[in-house]
Amino acid sequence: MRFLVAPSGFKESLDACDVADAIARGIYRVVPGAIVDKAPLVDGGEGSARALAEATNGTLVPALVTGPVGEEIPSHFALLGGPGPRTAVVEMAAAAGLRLVPKHHRDPATTTTYGVGELIRAALDLGVDRILVGCGDSGTSDGGAGALQALGARITDALGREIGRGGAALAGAAALDLSEVDPRLDKAEITVACNQHNVLCGDRGVARVFGPQKGATPAQVDLLSDALDNWADLLGPGVRTMPGGGASGGLGAGLHALGATLLPRFDVVLEHSDLDARLPEADLVITAEGAIDGQTPHGKVPAEVARRAKKHGKPVIALAGTIGENARANHDAGIDAYTSIIAAPVTLDTAMAATAELLTDATERTLRLLLVGAALTR
Repeated sequence: MRFLVAPSGFKESLDACDVADAIARGIYRVVPGAIVDKAPLVDGGEGSARALAEATNGTLVPALVTGPVGEEIPSHFALLGGPGPRTAVVEMAAAAGLRLVPKHHRDPATTTTYGVGELIRAALDLGVDRILVGCGDSGTSDGGAGALQALGARITDALGREIGRGGAALAGAAALDLSEVDPRLDKAEITVACNQHNVLCGDRGVARVFGPQKGATPAQVDLLSDALDNWADLLGPGVRTMPGGGASGGLGAGLHALGATLLPRFDVVLEHSDLDARLPEADLVITAEGAIDGQTPHGKVPAEVARRAKKHGKPVIALAGTIGENARANHDAGIDAYTSIIAAPVTLDTAMAATAELLTDATERTLRLLLVGAALTR
């Protein structure tokens, strides 16, 4: 049997490479002679730089940057291998991800993307021709203002004073001056890999949809929504509902002001993967993500894997930490079956600490059920 294992990472727990390894171990428990093709996928979030570096025989470059709560943290970006323009991958989650925000400090009104701009500067220092910015798993809602500030932009209030960092500070922003932005950006192509469903403002805006997940109270959600409305006025017309503008707390919109091109994340990320060429050889495709719910068909890894697999008539199983509301919508997206990796009631912290083991055990259970079903149909 040939298995194609194409999972996403599990936020704040395992990256996509580790998830693929855990699933493979479960497969070998049941089918020791199986051929397992591991194709860990990323959507621009956690693990993107590492996965793309490995896929292209590139390298990870360490860097020290300003973290989302303002403290210096170790981070990294990738230099891709292979032909073509010299390309760096800046994974915003490595500088401003939710995992980097202590649970007692989860306040998207104050967290910043400043470190993302510092990673872009570090990539420019190495003379790259292209910078691919991966959006996802953010702990911020500052509209990318922090990244712009790190790159030389001046954001000032009505009295000409530079505003502070964080989404709430945007409420007082009155002017955006890009005249002193790093001039090397004029020669480097910036591409933002983002979820096109995410917009900056309105009822579907990033503050209202994702603010609560990042720790915002209802009052802070209103504050951030108003602040991003104000920020959109400075960024220019069309930004409020621009596809992808709300990616990573509005980082997409902020980088767009520097001339970045916002593209569907899978069109960009899978450019460096041969997933489509590997699908025809598989007997079964296994994908995974932290949650399977009604949002999964809207730009999440499992649904994208299923969509591509169905072009080749391949069955798809999805493993998830949790099964959420309206998960049945994923059947229409091409996922034939899904199941939770949780076998007994546990706390979230316990589950996250044991994610690899839970994935391996769940894979074993699922395959043993499949083999029983296959035997009954003979």
